[in-house]
Amino acid sequence: MLRPRIIPSLLIHDNGLVKTVNFKNPKYVGDPINAVKIFNEKEVDELCVFDIDATANANEPNYSLIERLANQSMMPLCYGGGVKTVEQAQKIFGLGVEKIALSSSVLKNPDLITKISDRVGSQSVIVVLDVKKKFLGGYEVYINNGKKATGIDPIKFVKQAQQFGAGEIVINSIDRDGVMKGYDMDLIEKVRGKISLPMTVLGGAGSLDDIERVVNKHGVIGVAAGSLFVFKGPYKAVLINYPNSEEKNKLFKKLSKNENN
Repeated sequence: MLRPRIIPSLLIHDNGLVKTVNFKNPKYVGDPINAVKIFNEKEVDELCVFDIDATANANEPNYSLIERLANQSMMPLCYGGGVKTVEQAQKIFGLGVEKIALSSSVLKNPDLITKISDRVGSQSVIVVLDVKKKFLGGYEVYINNGKKATGIDPIKFVKQAQQFGAGEIVINSIDRDGVMKGYDMDLIEKVRGKISLPMTVLGGAGSLDDIERVVNKHGVIGVAAGSLFVFKGPYKAVLINYPNSEEKNKLFKKLSKNENN
């Protein structure tokens, strides 16, 4: 049986590991290399790392840090931040990264998805959309760490990304980021119905119950989280954590029953 992937999402700011709330006020929570080592021990399904400085500051990807992360990672690693060209993408893949996440660069130039997919295979090209609710209804994609509205409807753009050769879509809810009160189920449902690609959702997980709700409703889907896997308890003490095999089996029990019926 194919299983959903449970994916820690790490944010890099000033070369440190941080966590945000609604994409604001990054709080330092530790060393990213150390976090990768701990996630190795916990045998996570996959790891996503996003450099939130690179695109916002128009920086080149930090190849030295990416190489150190890739060298330490024993799980599939997805990197995003500052990638604007095929050459940059190829260099990052050459450092040992399995997937590359593209965001603002492909909103302006979706053909970049095709160019990179043609070189490395579509399964390695991930399109990440940072999404916020509009005041009068609907959703809009934002860039520059949630500071700049694009006018782009994510529900429409995911179809375009699929046509251009993306291998996976990540939908990141700015409204739910770091709030830990559950995923935006309405947003997930709207996007899920428009594409046949693998899809990962991010933003809002406060407990394993939140992950279970997504899995039970949408089946085999990637479920990513940041705060849930770096904080513990009501006072948000910094503690790297991840569900063990028994907890995962419990999460996926209902999914298995549904598939057998």
